[in-house]
Amino acid sequence: MPLLVLRLIFCVVWIGVAIALLFWEVLPQDPPLLAWSLFIVTLLVAPGVVALDLLLPRKQLDVISSVYFGMIVGLILTLAVGVALNPLLLQIQDQAKRDQVRWHISLAVGVVLCYVCISLLLQTRNDFRFIIPYVEFSKEVKGSRPYVLDTSVVIDGRIADVVETKVLDSKLIMPRFVIGELQAIADSSDRLRRSRGRRGLDILNRLRNNRTVELEMYDRDLPNSEGQPVDLKLVMLAKHIQGRIITNDYNLNKVARLHGVDVINLNDLANALKPVFLPGESLEVYIVRDGEEPGQGVGYLDDGTMVVVEQGREHKGQTVKIQVTSVLQTSAGRMIFGRFEAVSATSKQQMHAAQSQAQGQQHARSQPEQEAEQGQAQQPRARTDGHQPA
Repeated sequence: MPLLVLRLIFCVVWIGVAIALLFWEVLPQDPPLLAWSLFIVTLLVAPGVVALDLLLPRKQLDVISSVYFGMIVGLILTLAVGVALNPLLLQIQDQAKRDQVRWHISLAVGVVLCYVCISLLLQTRNDFRFIIPYVEFSKEVKGSRPYVLDTSVVIDGRIADVVETKVLDSKLIMPRFVIGELQAIADSSDRLRRSRGRRGLDILNRLRNNRTVELEMYDRDLPNSEGQPVDLKLVMLAKHIQGRIITNDYNLNKVARLHGVDVINLNDLANALKPVFLPGESLEVYIVRDGEEPGQGVGYLDDGTMVVVEQGREHKGQTVKIQVTSVLQTSAGRMIFGRFEAVSATSKQQMHAAQSQAQGQQHARSQPEQEAEQGQAQQPRARTDGHQPA
């Protein structure tokens, strides 16, 4: 609502400015058609500005700040250059020619300096940020801390699904050296490594094409990072931008914590989101194979949790209802131990359906066989009847 009011006020004020320019004879009056044409063009400036504002709804404050601070610095430097050129221009005796030379030099120098200042601030806006109406000097990003992606978490692929749930609301940082490592893996002669690398590149393209994800390719080299391994570069980058590392690498997790860098491990996150089962609760599981101990059966939940069922070997290939007896948490994951209670109703229905289907197929096969046997029994009698005298 405030933006709508602001745009309406802007359009009304601009219409007043155009009318003032027309009737105060600021615009050329001869011929009249030219004056009215310029008046209409002036009126169209306001809708054009509003349309441009609507076409760019998501404006980055650091980019805008860099542009107008670059212009301010460039104009100040241009003014300083113009003052410095005054003694040199005194050699020109003609005042009109001197002013013309000063104007052309100031214009050329101003354009160059404004471009250089804006370009410099845009390239270094992640190192220092300017904000108006107050000025804040901040190292990289202040406020929400960005996430630095590791090679392992990109190849894993689950990060794309996690990001689509909008749990991670900060910027994702993809370093250039991690992309180089992914490309090297994708170009490997080993087929497995090559497929993993290509999967990682596909996940990156998926993140980049997602409009709800803010993914930044970090292509600058940090001081003293030349020749360092990728894991150490990630740790140094995360410390430099005050970010957090997302990884599946156990060793990188330990190294980052030693350097005081926060780490989000997707495996730990997945384990934390698994459903909790207490001893005495009941659940259903599909028995897929035999266990190591006699009588045991092994099944898996939808999240991959292994379930060991006592007295479940006889029900291999069935969905059974068990009672949880204990839960074991290990570094490799979680295991649930349970005792067989009964075959689930779903499994019973499937068994009855399979039996009915088998009986139907057996009946369909036996009917042609019976007809064939009857035909073979009648054929000898027909030949005997044919040899009987009339």
